Amino acid sequence: MRTWQSFYPLQANSLLQLCCDSRSLAQCKQVHQRIVQHGLHADQFVATKLTQSYADLDDLASADKLFRRLLRPNVFAWTAVLAYRSRNGMFGDCVGAYCEMKLRGVVPDGYVFPSILRACAQLGCSEVGAYVHKDVIVCTCESNVQVCNSLIDMYGKCGDVESARRVFDEMGDRDLLSWNSMMSGYIWNGLHGLAVESLPVMRLDGVDPDIVTWNMVMDAYCQMGLFDEARNVLKQIKEPNIISWTTLISGYCKIGKHKISLEVFRDMVNMGKVYPDIRTLSSALTSCRHLGALVIGKEIHAHGIKTESMSLFYNSAGAALLTMYAKCRKIQEARSVFEQMDKSDFVTWNAMILGFVDLGCGNSAIECFIEMLNLGIAFDQITISTLLPVCDLTLGKQIHAYIQKNSSLSGVIVWNALIHMYSKWGCIQSALSIFSNMGTKDIISWNSIIGGLGMHGHGEAALQLLQEMKVAGVLPNSVTLTSALSACSHSGLVHEGLQLFNSMPNFGLTPTMEHFACVVDMLARAGQLEEAVELIRKMPCLPDKRIWGALLAACQAYHNVDFACLAAEALIRLEPDHAGHYVTLANIYAKAGRWDDAVRVRKVMEGQKLVKPFGYSWVEGEDQCHDGRSDRQSDLSSAL
Repeated sequence: MRTWQSFYPLQANSLLQLCCDSRSLAQCKQVHQRIVQHGLHADQFVATKLTQSYADLDDLASADKLFRRLLRPNVFAWTAVLAYRSRNGMFGDCVGAYCEMKLRGVVPDGYVFPSILRACAQLGCSEVGAYVHKDVIVCTCESNVQVCNSLIDMYGKCGDVESARRVFDEMGDRDLLSWNSMMSGYIWNGLHGLAVESLPVMRLDGVDPDIVTWNMVMDAYCQMGLFDEARNVLKQIKEPNIISWTTLISGYCKIGKHKISLEVFRDMVNMGKVYPDIRTLSSALTSCRHLGALVIGKEIHAHGIKTESMSLFYNSAGAALLTMYAKCRKIQEARSVFEQMDKSDFVTWNAMILGFVDLGCGNSAIECFIEMLNLGIAFDQITISTLLPVCDLTLGKQIHAYIQKNSSLSGVIVWNALIHMYSKWGCIQSALSIFSNMGTKDIISWNSIIGGLGMHGHGEAALQLLQEMKVAGVLPNSVTLTSALSACSHSGLVHEGLQLFNSMPNFGLTPTMEHFACVVDMLARAGQLEEAVELIRKMPCLPDKRIWGALLAACQAYHNVDFACLAAEALIRLEPDHAGHYVTLANIYAKAGRWDDAVRVRKVMEGQKLVKPFGYSWVEGEDQCHDGRSDRQSDLSSAL
């Protein structure tokens, strides 16, 4: 048993250090009682150590109370207080404490600077950071590796890459953290190429990358769109962690390569060394939604509620899970997930609205939005942009008017949705007006207006905007070219469309099935059926039903039996169980007087027991999600 009969400052300090090492606040308080009993609390050395101990054990109230009692707190006491504030996210207080320390004439040292520089980095406060940098030089700490690393991190997060690089270049000795901090600064500021290029230089400098380095390189490749390179990096990591896997899974998910995203997710699970966290599960569920992979989605759902707390899982991954079920037309499951989610969070309501939109239940989506408003739940730009595609013109105009009165809702994502909404309802001038007045335009803005113009036969205007887009420095993507080619098709601009199609390699794009379908449709609409068939035969991939469907429609319009038969027979090969294709082909043969062929097709159809389905109304599908309310316009007006 330890006796407390004789108790000296050095013993007190040793015991306090043991309390800190064992992370025992209770024992620290016991030692504190003995210090008071033996009158050592007035000792500046002991009081400082006690302040440090409480700060290290995250008891700020006790640390602050003791700190304020110190007559002249030295740099050690200030270091403890600054470190606590920086470590616990109290960055503004940390900066304030540093300024107070300087006013009291206490000279900072190499242990103080990392804490205050971290606070400056998190606040993005480059002016204070530069002021601290001057103190670093005055205090001759510029050769301290830890301080220099903190300076690099601070400048990088504050957007001053040049200053970060200057500190990095002037360092006499660099460690692994120096390189990681510099690479992090590059990535933070969008200089992903420089981050990747740092890896071989780092190795030449004799520093081996760690898991943090590899993860940053993967992230940089993903941000550059070089996902295959990122996947190769993953293969080089001996023991990838959850961040490694999630970086790649979420990266593929963000660019729409959902099949590959799930392949990587499956590889991670099969290896069995790393277990998915909430972010990983959310990304995988998002990919399941886009692929309609209900079985995998259910497995992820089961895994999530088994390995995580119910509240954490549903509040973090619930939105992705709900929309996955809705996309797979499992409305009861979607509603069940909705009931488990936090109803005070607008993310929950956004997910339910998107779920109804995916189900094609526009009325229910609007009613869900009205209920959200009536409950006083704040909504954001995502809510509005999700809702607008299912609004009629009257509702869309109401929401537009509300946005104009509430500037917090006026963002690029909302303006893009309004352009789409007005274009869909034929108000192309309104769409153009919104586009012209946008201060910032992204690729979706350009694609939406080009697609809208093309939809309504304004092909020349769409092509003019394509030129303006290039002048503005926005590189067209695959969707842009699809929209422009479709515009040419609807406007009969065959020559211009072919020129655009042939110039796709100039944009770094390879024609996809969508582009071929647009060109075939364009040629077929113009009556150039031979040219359309020739293009189909030269396609590097097998044409799908969109290609043959476009050709068949034009052949029927131009009464070209031979090519119509070619298209109809191709459609039957692609979809042998689709009765409509057989009926179309039989009718084509009958109109051409080829009765034997018509009878043959009918017999094949009967032999396979195919029956053309009767027509039905989509209204029935809508009613399944609709509770019969017809006054949604007035409800929305009053709610807004």
